[in-house]
Amino acid sequence: MFPEGEIYAMKATTDPGTMYFHEAMREPDREQFKEAMVKEMNAQLTSKTLELLHKSQVPQGATILPAVWQMKRKRRIHTREIYKWKARLNIDGSRMVFKRDYDQTYAPVATWGSIRLLLIMTLIHSWHTVQLDYVSAFPQAPVERALYMHVPKGFEVEGAEPGEYVFKLNRNLYGQKQAGRVWNKYLVKGLTELGFKQSKIDECVFFKDDMIYVLYTDDSILAGPDKERIDKTIAAMKTKFDMTEEGDLSDFLGINIERVQSSEGASFILSQPHLIDQIIEQLKFKDNTKTKDIPMKSSVILSRHPQSASFDNSFHYRSVIGKLNYLEKGSRPDISYAVHQCARFCSDPKTEHGNAVRWIARYLKGTKDKGIHLRPQLDRSFEVFVDADFAGNWDIDIAGNDPDTARSRHGYVIMYAGCPIIWKSQLQTEIALSSTESEYIGLSYALREAIPIMELMKEMQQHGFPIKDHRPKVHCKVFEDNSGALEMAKVHKVRPRTKHINVKLHHFRGYVDQGEITIHPISTHDQLADILTKPLNQDLFERFRTTILGW
Repeated sequence: MFPEGEIYAMKATTDPGTMYFHEAMREPDREQFKEAMVKEMNAQLTSKTLELLHKSQVPQGATILPAVWQMKRKRRIHTREIYKWKARLNIDGSRMVFKRDYDQTYAPVATWGSIRLLLIMTLIHSWHTVQLDYVSAFPQAPVERALYMHVPKGFEVEGAEPGEYVFKLNRNLYGQKQAGRVWNKYLVKGLTELGFKQSKIDECVFFKDDMIYVLYTDDSILAGPDKERIDKTIAAMKTKFDMTEEGDLSDFLGINIERVQSSEGASFILSQPHLIDQIIEQLKFKDNTKTKDIPMKSSVILSRHPQSASFDNSFHYRSVIGKLNYLEKGSRPDISYAVHQCARFCSDPKTEHGNAVRWIARYLKGTKDKGIHLRPQLDRSFEVFVDADFAGNWDIDIAGNDPDTARSRHGYVIMYAGCPIIWKSQLQTEIALSSTESEYIGLSYALREAIPIMELMKEMQQHGFPIKDHRPKVHCKVFEDNSGALEMAKVHKVRPRTKHINVKLHHFRGYVDQGEITIHPISTHDQLADILTKPLNQDLFERFRTTILGW
């Protein structure tokens, strides 16, 4: 069998390295893609993931789904050099029908909070780390139910008419709606048999002896103090799974992880320069394009600008926003507010919104190699900084057409040992009736993230890991001459003007009563979460950026 002619393909990403078959066949490296297709087909047949059947052997009424090719160039994080041409054979999940072809589809992945907490723990305790990758992960698990797939176009069965034969899936092929879930259940079962204990707080965190294992689909990190024990554990894992050791941490989920050793100790720098390069390329910036010192104008808040001209589509607005969102979540909390403001207008961007995106990109161009510097401070423990901007988007001129201008924005950053674990800039879904209420809503949302991290720390303590302190100190601003949100968080008193808050937002009071969460006032000039709620002047922005990101 040899690939030629037309083949069905579906494009699930805007990554220029991922393409349709006909696009790949127009590229100078099409021969490498053809070789990759042959290799993929042979691998699926050799492993018996696919079994060739005559159409007469397919049960009556069974659905035969189309085959889909996904072509991709894989590049090295640092150099962007192509090191692999990949052709992945998928089944067309878009044609699958609920209850006929699949049931549940949810599969957990590790949270960024858990991943960064592991990195910080690794630095504090000088642990060894190994990055592990499962080879063709999904097909390692048996298929959940009988599925049938057409032979992909471009391949043929010798001596048979086209369409005379089909493939039966014996193993869990990529493209199925439930493929991730089937793989996760299979993997968890195997890890449990090897003695790993799954966290009750984060389903993708596992404990074994003095080691911690964090899993994100098929990429994972194993960390612990004893290198020999780690090596033995990996050897045991290889008896159950087809996997490779990728060595010490260098890049994980598209984030470059650089270990730095200095007189002050070890630290990690998390950055995504390759993603910033993609954004700059998509915006068609020239080498001499001027940079910006801050990610947004300090004196302007974006609105819908209903009277302005529509964005000129000089770049793919949604695609760039998607990349900026991933960049912000991975290593750049300094652009959170600016990105989320621009993301609000994806459905109908105007000229001002396009210019705001370009401003962010010009800021990133000047800070391309920057990111988060994880440098643990042993004298600091678990802290949460919360801030809210009461009705900061209010614009009386357009409020009649845009009720969102009445919404407040809150931001929070959760730190451990002086390093950021989780951060968020969010427009509140409910209308706050006062600055106190907007702050309290932000406090409630922040603690919905902080409490699971706190419980994960307690769980790690129970497993014998040396966690310094799991009790967060929550820093929230005190407004005007009253204690507002601070008082509401500490004192269980029903007030006529705030009793409506009682239904939804008082979920953390038990932790306050027990002393597991302590609430502290903080001045505006020390409120790190300010960077997530409003435009700041350069001096204040750089001061908060230094404290959070460690530049």
